[in-house]
Amino acid sequence: MTTATKVAVPGRGRRRHRPLRWLPLAPATVLLLLFLGGPIGYCVYIAFTNMQLTGAATTDFVGLDNFRRAFGDDDFRNAVVLTLVFTFVSSLIGQNTLGLALATLMRRASKPVRTVAGSIVIAAWVLPEIVAGFLLYAFFRREGTLNSVLDTLGLPSQNWLYTLPILAVSFANVWRGTAFSMLVYSAALAEIPKEITEAAEADGAGGIRRFWHITLPMIRRSIGTNLMLNTLQTLSVFGLIWAMTRGGPGNRSQTLPVFMYDQAFNKALIGYGTAVALLLLLVGALFSLVYLRLMREEV
Repeated sequence: MTTATKVAVPGRGRRRHRPLRWLPLAPATVLLLLFLGGPIGYCVYIAFTNMQLTGAATTDFVGLDNFRRAFGDDDFRNAVVLTLVFTFVSSLIGQNTLGLALATLMRRASKPVRTVAGSIVIAAWVLPEIVAGFLLYAFFRREGTLNSVLDTLGLPSQNWLYTLPILAVSFANVWRGTAFSMLVYSAALAEIPKEITEAAEADGAGGIRRFWHITLPMIRRSIGTNLMLNTLQTLSVFGLIWAMTRGGPGNRSQTLPVFMYDQAFNKALIGYGTAVALLLLLVGALFSLVYLRLMREEV
């Protein structure tokens, strides 16, 4: 009498049930494809056409003409430079450094001071972007608060939105967005074991050495994540700049989002404006890849 023996094949059960693992993610995937992938795909199509808002009867496929026009446009190159300056000053230096400094100082402050300071910083963050833009416009304008304070102190005043427009909007973005960095770094600093810093202090390490050799290495992942999120958010800032300067005077504060809006809606060149938007999306993707690569190398 023979007995049939079933031989188990390794991995066969796992392969059979693998498609079922994706079933709970199916609704979210469909929504992402519908509301994110769909518009992006349509924008990619428009970027290769000459679509306009002037009621043209037909829309023709023009290939790479919009992108060639962008790279040959002095105003586009100016917008790229100003976008990099705006991102570097307000995000990489301003929000990141100030947020880390506030988070570090507030850990040593008393509870009332932490509550008041945190509330003030977060209040600027939760304001709508357009409201924050008008507030900072009132602060920097020729008859604004800053010049009134300078006049009271006997210091020279100037029209900041005319003489230093890109720095004025950069400062405005720092004022509005520092709260996010402060919250990220506050959470990261709270995770550092007290035993490590106490041991370093007992060994005679000063505050600066402890911060440089212990604190920063232990929160480097949070620093990378914060830099990536801040950079992507800053690259897309539009309402703040539009409310303060509308990209002017001339084009001296016209970053890529403002340039894109001007081309697409003021000049009715939807195809060209969408091509600029895709280039901006590409810049954000490059920044993300750099940050992800740096964080992966640090592990």
